[in-house]
Formats: sequence, C-alpha cells, structure tokens
Amino acid sequence: MEFKHKSVLLRETIEYLNVRPDGVYVDGTLGGGGHAYEVCRRLSGRGRLIGIDQDEDAIKAAARRLAEFEDKIQIIRSNYCKMQDVLAEIGVSGADGIVLDLGVSSYQLDDPARGFTYREDNAPLDMRMDKRQRLTAKELINTYSEQELYHIIRDYGEDKFAKNIAKHIVMAREEREIETTGELTEIIKAAIPAKVRMNGGHPAKRTFQAIRIALNRELEVLRESLEDMIRMLNPGGRICVITFHSLEDRIVKNIFKKSENPCTCPRDFPVCVCGKQPLGKVMTKRPVIPSEEEIEYNPRSKSAKLRVFERM
Repeated sequence: MEFKHKSVLLRETIEYLNVRPDGVYVDGTLGGGGHAYEVCRRLSGRGRLIGIDQDEDAIKAAARRLAEFEDKIQIIRSNYCKMQDVLAEIGVSGADGIVLDLGVSSYQLDDPARGFTYREDNAPLDMRMDKRQRLTAKELINTYSEQELYHIIRDYGEDKFAKNIAKHIVMAREEREIETTGELTEIIKAAIPAKVRMNGGHPAKRTFQAIRIALNRELEVLRESLEDMIRMLNPGGRICVITFHSLEDRIVKNIFKKSENPCTCPRDFPVCVCGKQPLGKVMTKRPVIPSEEEIEYNPRSKSAKLRVFERM
C-alpha cells in the first residue's frame, strides 16, 4: 500500500518555523515527509534536516519523497522522545527548529493490516506505531484487567460509557479471545445504548483512540520529552507542535506556559527568589486551527491545533 498522508497546517507551520537557510531542523514525526519537504526547499547547501520516525513504512516513504535533498537530510528510525540522544550521536548540539505532527497518519488509518481503524471488520488488532514493539492492541484487550481497560477508555477516550465497554470486553473474551477490529467494534456497540449509537458518531471511535494512545504511550512520551526539546533549540529557534486530541493539546499548552513563566514564587513576593528562568516565549497565545478550505480539502484536519514556542 502506498504511503499517503496530507500534511496538516503545512503553510502555517512553515511560516512559524521561520526557516533559516543555513539552519539545522528536526522533524520528529517525519511521516510521509510533507513538512520536511517544505523545510528542505528553503535550506541552502549548508542547511540540514534530521527526520525521525518510528514507523518503518514512513521512513521508506519519506526517503523517496526527499530523495532530491539527499545531501541535506539524515533520516533515523526512532521515537522523538529519544531526540536528544539521536542528535548527540550524529554530532548535532542544537536545532534551529523542531516540528511534531502528532497522532496517527492517514496511511496508518487506511491500511487495514495496521489495525488502527474501526471501519474494517477483519483487520488484526495491532495499532502499533512501531512494529518492533512487542505489545499489540490484541494483547492489551485480552489481558488487561477490567479496571485497567476502564481507566484507559475513560481517560484517553473520554467516553462516558467506559465502564460498560470495559465490562463487555471482559465478558466477551471469557468466551473466546478477541482477535479482530470487527469483533471489538461489535462488542463496543453492544455496550452503548441504541439511542446514543443512532445519534452520535461511530460508537467505537473513542475506544479505538484510547487503546491506540495507551498502547503507544503517546501522552507520556509527549509529556516526558517536550521541555527537553525546547531546551535543544538554539536561541531564536522554534518548536511547532500539531495536536489532534484535547489531551495532547492540553499538555503542549501547559508545558509551553510553564516554560515561558516557570517562576514558583508566591504572587505577593515583590521579586522572584526561586531562580527559575524562562526558556522563551509562546508565539501562539491561541492555537492556530485549519481554515475552512483546508478542512474541506482534508476533513481529517478538522481537530488539528498548532502551538509554537520560541527559545530565548
């Protein structure tokens, strides 16, 4: 299957990135190379782009798309949470810009074999963004306790029927192992009142999203590594983060805010005594969202939000 993915908020991201021709840039979620391509177009012979992605298919697709810039790029298969080590290994001490386009790609959603979609009946329950990972969605669904499943669906899917869905999953797997996306979808449907199923969106959407986020540790990875990435920026460098989920956006918003104003002194103190210094400033007081034209062209961009931070 050909790797296809429409880069979301592409123009806005590149504008905020403010590419310096001789700069060093890192795309931590390389995907099909859409954002990276536009960065490379703006680099001189001395500029450099490092592309990181944990998905083998994305790595191959990006390498093909960026082939004309082979003297400017270096592509590495890894998770962006290891960015600091990756850059150190190739002798890069800092970056002039970092891009993160979070979530799942169109290719991953559309390929039934990856098991991300609830719209396929006989797809395997996989959902791994990195196929080298041993734990799959199938194992998670069939081995996690009812309480663990409930917390995952409630916290990451924000589904008000989380408790009943978890209960139905455990009841179903007691009869036989749950193996396909279609089987899981039917179990979820049975756990949700018919009236809600008729009037709401797809009943399995939130649960599938929750399982994917938990399986790939998406929120933990972002929370644990975002401030470190800000510190990797050279003075004046910017990090652009595109999110597709309210929980992701909240993490980015809060870390950016804390990085801009880290002082922990009581508000009535006349001067700061904690000694914590700002790392830079937030460039987007409100998140940038897609235009109506982009949403019409690419409906999957509807929930996207871009936030930008500049290093002092």
